[in-house]
Amino acid sequence: MHFDELNEGDYRIYAGALEAKGGYVAAVVVSRLRGVQNAPKEAFRDTAMSGGHRWNSPFEALSFAVKQAQDIIRKEPQKLGC
Repeated sequence: MHFDELNEGDYRIYAGALEAKGGYVAAVVVSRLRGVQNAPKEAFRDTAMSGGHRWNSPFEALSFAVKQAQDIIRKEPQKLGC
């Protein structure tokens, strides 16, 4: 498994590249950091992005997961469950 994490505004993105037969599957969890009490709150999760598509490298899967999460935060906030 390969992981990356970064902040995007009020959110924290946790991206993963999970080894699977034939390559790597992208996964992401987005948590809201600000505006919630006590602890971060999970806002979005997708553990088999693009229907489980396999990328050739962990870098490709991580890049896809991060970009998709950033797009959701910026362009589709209604998908964030907080």
